[in-house]
Amino acid sequence: MTLGSFVVRNAFRNKRRSVLTVASITFSLLLLTLMMSIWRSFYIDPVAPESANRIITRNRVSLSFFLPGYYREKIRSIPGVVAVAPETWFGLHYKDDRPENAFPQVATDPDEYLNVVLDKIVPPDQVAAWQHDRAGALVDVALAKKFGWKIGDKITLMGTIFPLNPELTIRAMYRRDPPQNTLYFNQKYLEEGVGWFKGQAGFYATRVANPDDVARVSAAIDDTFRNSPQPTKTESEKAFQLSFIATLGNVKAFILAICGAVVFAILLVSANTMAMSVRSRTREVAVLKTLGFTRGSVLSLFVGEAVALAVLGGVFGILLAAGTMRLMTLVSGTIGLPASLKLTVPTAAVALLVAAFVGFVSGCIPAYDAARTNIVEGLRHIG
Repeated sequence: MTLGSFVVRNAFRNKRRSVLTVASITFSLLLLTLMMSIWRSFYIDPVAPESANRIITRNRVSLSFFLPGYYREKIRSIPGVVAVAPETWFGLHYKDDRPENAFPQVATDPDEYLNVVLDKIVPPDQVAAWQHDRAGALVDVALAKKFGWKIGDKITLMGTIFPLNPELTIRAMYRRDPPQNTLYFNQKYLEEGVGWFKGQAGFYATRVANPDDVARVSAAIDDTFRNSPQPTKTESEKAFQLSFIATLGNVKAFILAICGAVVFAILLVSANTMAMSVRSRTREVAVLKTLGFTRGSVLSLFVGEAVALAVLGGVFGILLAAGTMRLMTLVSGTIGLPASLKLTVPTAAVALLVAAFVGFVSGCIPAYDAARTNIVEGLRHIG
């Protein structure tokens, strides 16, 4: 029998304790993997190539303050600007306020919006239908599939920010990789229904001719409105998304705190299991030493058991995380997570390394104590 097979056999000697330990590590690694994947999606993943040509102009003070409508033409007049479209966040709720029935809803200008976002693919006949229907809506194909919508279906949104419940007709569907799960409708519909909003916009999306022009155009836009009553802040699409996330609070600190707590919890669970295992096998360790096992062999045996249990729990946790993320992306608009959320190989590798490291650390002290066990005292041990 090899040392490896010996470790495997002994790891599950006490099946109940081992299964509970693996289950605890599984759910801990599930949470850790989710947190790392969310971190990667928000802060590490590169933006789509097409979005490198887009910038967002918002109120410098806060996203909750609107911008005047005439800003649009002033932005358009800046050299290097190709197209400008207003966008206003309308809300999330559809039919009711249940999370599964929520998705991002944005009011914009159908005549120019698709000239700004070239990565949204829409059939020409549907584009024309959307542009000619004041109550028309453009939806993501993935979102339409989720709710079973078809072209021509009528839907009603629930206004939470604005005192309006738009009754819309689905006129167009767009494809985008990754899916965005967002609905767009005509801003004029919103202006007609909410009188005080007329002549305003939440922010402006601008496409520039060349990615090299982004910095220059951004600075020019902000300089144009620097001394106006509503100064602006122009930033890349990725930076805008992060600033939107920042309205939820210190997301970075929250994710780091959860990851730290998870690792600490795994360490405690694994260390407790190994301490109990070593304590209950004191006489066995003495017998092994009598048979010729060295201190190094005993140390390797118990550390190997700890690592084996931790890695097994890590594998299960990673597999569960992959399935969970798949389900979460179906309702990403509901909980504010990116639709592109997925488990990558590097993330899975880091999670597995964390599990192995925690297993190694938690097994070192109990294994070291076992390796130092005196043969005579061990054989006399009762417990």
